Amino acid sequence: MAPAIADAPLQGEIRYVSRMTFRRGTRLDPGQVRDMRGRGGALAVGGGLGGVVVLVLVMLLGGSPQDAATLTGILDKTTVGNQAPNDLSQECQTDVDANSRDDCRIIGYVNSVQAYWEKVVDGYTLAPTTFYSDGINTGCGQATSAVGPFYCPEDDNVYIDLGFFDTLQTQFGAEGGPFAEAYVIAHEYGHHVQDLLGTLQAGGGGTGAESQSVRTELQADCFSGVWASHAVETGFLNPLTPEQIGQAIDAAETVGDDRIQEKTQGQVNPETWTHGSSAERKQWFQTGLDTGDPNACDTFSADL
Repeated sequence: MAPAIADAPLQGEIRYVSRMTFRRGTRLDPGQVRDMRGRGGALAVGGGLGGVVVLVLVMLLGGSPQDAATLTGILDKTTVGNQAPNDLSQECQTDVDANSRDDCRIIGYVNSVQAYWEKVVDGYTLAPTTFYSDGINTGCGQATSAVGPFYCPEDDNVYIDLGFFDTLQTQFGAEGGPFAEAYVIAHEYGHHVQDLLGTLQAGGGGTGAESQSVRTELQADCFSGVWASHAVETGFLNPLTPEQIGQAIDAAETVGDDRIQEKTQGQVNPETWTHGSSAERKQWFQTGLDTGDPNACDTFSADL
């Protein structure tokens, strides 16, 4: 039987103040992150931006390496990244570290997201995030840094090259900012929650504006918003500011299928969508944020 989500109370108005992101006195758990940067073998990716765009369209926030491999042939079963991970345990320990270093900040977000879901999902199991650069072997196949962040249900890992956040800004026009990063991390852990609940449709939900793939991704957006609604309660973050919320919403809109297709292809084709439109991604993140209730994230029966 799949784990159950407990009923969550509706949230009142979020208190906004201007402070550093992480609460004073916060202790990080770097054990939830593996740092494999610089440990994998570099893979050649042909086609310049065109090759990256193909991968981004398939993978951005929720696809799987196998899907990208089908279209590009870039991913294979060659083993890389099997050396011992780097050790962040001495470098990422406190709120000061999280507020001053990009990698430590991501650790803080991972800690907060998992602290929330541990309390809400019966039988929740911790899933590590793996930092990597160039290429890495995963339970779902070989991945390159062009793939973008993804969750692999075969090994229960979230994988991310931190350079992705720069790409989001420079190539896709996102505003960026720390809470744009938080949205991405929380979205990927939304897929882990779906995996535990038995609803994950990554790579198997077809394409189209109302496909299972789109509904799966929109639910992960909603779960991301639910975490943001409860982020302060996890003890890691200070109350969210309007600017931080705006960063997350901007990131959600930036990675809408319609916006990516318009930017990379000059036209929009809803029949090929796998993640949903910019408006839908914003709407479902906002639904999670406003309700604070994962039970409000039933994208599978909703009218899109």
